[in-house]
Amino acid sequence: MYQDEKLICEDCGAEFVFTAGEQEFYAEKGLVNKPKRCPECRKKRRQSNRKKMYDVVCSKCGAHTQVPFKPILGKEVYCKDCYKSMN
Repeated sequence: MYQDEKLICEDCGAEFVFTAGEQEFYAEKGLVNKPKRCPECRKKRRQSNRKKMYDVVCSKCGAHTQVPFKPILGKEVYCKDCYKSMN
């Protein structure tokens, strides 16, 4: 039913294959548009859309962790476990 199809990435211009399996997956999910970007450019785009994470040390247990906000000097910051135990 489906056959591999060669497409051109709109970001980098590289040729990539839209496999029969991928086409079937798209159809199952109700997606009608073919991918416009190669897998590598899709990955880069997803990563660029993620929130910036900041490295911090938990004020309660001293564990190194990351938070999705810029910490303010002098304000306490907690790791996920310590934050959950406080609520």
